[in-house]
Amino acid sequence: PCDINGDPLPPDTPPPPLVQPPPTDWSPFESRVEFELAELLFTQTEMSNTQFNHLMELWAADAARDGRGPPFGGSREFRAIIDSIEGGAEWKRFEVKYGGELPDGEVPSWMTQPLEVYYRDPKTVLHNILKNRTFDGEFNYAPYREYKNLKRHWSEFMSGNWAWDQADQIAKDSNTHGSMFVPIISGSDGTVASAGTGNTVYHPVYMSAGNISNRFRRSNKDAVVPIAFLAIPQTDHEHEDTLEFRKFRRQVFHTSLEVIYEPLRQGMTTPEVIQCPDGHYRKAIYGLGPYIADYPEQVALAGVVSGWCPKCSGKPPDLDAESIPRTKEWTQFLIEHFDHDTIWSEYGIISYVTPFTHNFPRADIYELLSPDLLHQIIKGVFKDHLVLWVEKYLTAVHGRKGARQRLSDIDRRIALCPPYPGLRRFKTGRNFKQWTGNDSKALMKVYLSAIEGHVHPEVVSVFSAYLDFCYLVRRSRIDEDHLSAIENALNRFHEHRTIFQKHGIVENFSLPRQHSMVHYIESIALFGAPNGLCSSITETRHISAVKKPWRRSSRFNALAQVLVTNQRLEKISACRQDFTRRGMLSGNPYAEVRRELSRVPALDLEDLQAIDPPTGILNHVILAKSKARKVPSNFTDLGLRVNYDLIALVQHFLYDQLNPDSDIPGCDVEPALLPNPDSTVAVFPSAIATFFAPSDVSGTCGMYRQRIRATPLWRRGDIPAPRYDTVLVSTGNETDSFLGTHVARVKLFFSFNHDAIEYPCALVEWFERVADTPEEETGMWLVRPEFTPNDTRHASVIHLDAVLRGIHLLPYFGDHFVPGELHYSTTLDNFRYFYVNKYIDYHAFETVV
Repeated sequence: PCDINGDPLPPDTPPPPLVQPPPTDWSPFESRVEFELAELLFTQTEMSNTQFNHLMELWAADAARDGRGPPFGGSREFRAIIDSIEGGAEWKRFEVKYGGELPDGEVPSWMTQPLEVYYRDPKTVLHNILKNRTFDGEFNYAPYREYKNLKRHWSEFMSGNWAWDQADQIAKDSNTHGSMFVPIISGSDGTVASAGTGNTVYHPVYMSAGNISNRFRRSNKDAVVPIAFLAIPQTDHEHEDTLEFRKFRRQVFHTSLEVIYEPLRQGMTTPEVIQCPDGHYRKAIYGLGPYIADYPEQVALAGVVSGWCPKCSGKPPDLDAESIPRTKEWTQFLIEHFDHDTIWSEYGIISYVTPFTHNFPRADIYELLSPDLLHQIIKGVFKDHLVLWVEKYLTAVHGRKGARQRLSDIDRRIALCPPYPGLRRFKTGRNFKQWTGNDSKALMKVYLSAIEGHVHPEVVSVFSAYLDFCYLVRRSRIDEDHLSAIENALNRFHEHRTIFQKHGIVENFSLPRQHSMVHYIESIALFGAPNGLCSSITETRHISAVKKPWRRSSRFNALAQVLVTNQRLEKISACRQDFTRRGMLSGNPYAEVRRELSRVPALDLEDLQAIDPPTGILNHVILAKSKARKVPSNFTDLGLRVNYDLIALVQHFLYDQLNPDSDIPGCDVEPALLPNPDSTVAVFPSAIATFFAPSDVSGTCGMYRQRIRATPLWRRGDIPAPRYDTVLVSTGNETDSFLGTHVARVKLFFSFNHDAIEYPCALVEWFERVADTPEEETGMWLVRPEFTPNDTRHASVIHLDAVLRGIHLLPYFGDHFVPGELHYSTTLDNFRYFYVNKYIDYHAFETVV
């Protein structure tokens, strides 16, 4: 750390005190209620000006009786107050225009019309990100290498080799030695704002700092900020394929990016003093870091021919053949020594495109292109390749009629998948007109068991290897063993996919999106876990930064309104962060007003202590807040309702709880010696499981929450039906594998008291493993319902603490066709065997091993 002038500070010097207004200052708002109302109306409900004015008129009419007025005079005053919030970066504009010679005769309009690029000063945006106190504790001030049991681990971006190497170069330069390295992560992609016509397209550019933790980059919108909207050159069909227009379009793209990032260039070689999330000042050196983009955007960024790899010299029709990495120096050498046609056809390079990174220090676009899970691996390989190949394979093997029969059965199988929290319901299988990324991710979770029995086992192995690869690279923490597993999954995928080539489905595998899989291990070593650089991050920001602001615009000169809306959203967000840091938003606003009016002294802030989330508690399960209605409150009647001798099962449970060291389980104890519960029973329709799942879309602390249901009537489906979810139960063994757990189906959530102790419980039906290893082709564990010697379901009452999380089961269909009249609500009752679906989410993939 240093002072604001850049002079070094002695060790352990605290950061300068934060100068902030008193906790009663809500400026520019009058009160907490006024701020939260503004946030509600502008950010959450996105109320239009007309609706806002009408609301204020109604408010004024009611408040006039007491001689008061509304909180805001109208929409103009309301937006002026938001605009007065300090901070943020103003939007600017520059024009780009064709500068070449004009042709004789008719001149195409694209040669004469200027294009507008809207941008913000990236240095101002970056400084605002870096000094955001929200990121304190989630910010890496230096690259690092992490080892455990002598094995290297990669997680955050700063744990990768690229940041380490950049810091080494900075340290070797006497002018920059000792400076903190700030990698600038960028991302861009065209997005359609209008859902109907699809003709309103924008090209936003986003920026983040690589020092911020991956999970904050995924979950906190303030960590990824829009800095530009690029111009999109357009022309008619006559000119869109001409060399001149394609050259102009590419040059506009790179020239615009170079101009946008120009303010940062000086700070890439000369240290600048910046303020960090911990309040300290530090000297920093910036550097262009990874660029998040899908394949078409990567092609544009690298200046390579479509169909080629933007990261290596792999040549179609065999992209996976041995190749060398593309580099800035290698490309420049080829351009200087070969003609345009040669390097286009032999090396896939477009010679007239100079990547925008070319003149920035230590930046090589070929190295900086980050792995893209969403568009290339999930939407590209799964949807555009594998699912389509299965359809063609079935046609090739069974003919059109046989293929249609099997595809229809696959659809029925998909529709029969039991419900699960967050899992999309495919009522008609794969038959939906427009696929989204979420559709692909949802179908991936259930597709494997649906095709088994209708395709060759090697096709199943293709999907199993592909899914293993996807889930392994999506981990939040990857070690050397995981890299070996990734390589193994990739080799299996390459080995088994040849079945599609043998049946004439594909001629070769010169597919850039599939080929990108070979670069993942290298990218993980460079940039850490790929989930911190996935294009799903920018896709999510498209919604909040482009699509929603566009929908609330008047559609006339919509981009200007989108920019202003983004700026206002950031100002309100900055206000919330400031008020939260000053302890002004704790508790209920109504209770705070009552306290103030009754003059009850507030707690001194020094009596409060900020605490971290509990360390060591990786999961817990609690009953729902609301109890089930119209159910018996005694064990005897409740047992009749669930068709079990509930009182006996509870007695067995109580005995085990009260005698934990007994060698005899409660189910084997004489009935006369069993304890009797001394209270009534309360029934609950669900329970909430919370567990640490940083690889999934979780909160900023990596916690994930799901609701587990056990109700005789679930009304959210197409028809009201029972829903009894399945769970993973701990056996108490110390093993980290699936062998240390059991699968059970919850039939009842309830609680009762005994000797003044409350026991939250679940009545469960057990499943047993079919084998001690997963099934070979699918890689999933196979289980079946467990029965007693009397041929009844084996059931028990367990403590809720034994439940780890919900788990999803997929029916084992074999080669049988399923009847069309079956309903998904009865799937768990109608099949004899089930797969434990480790692909239902990333935490399950890491747990069910």
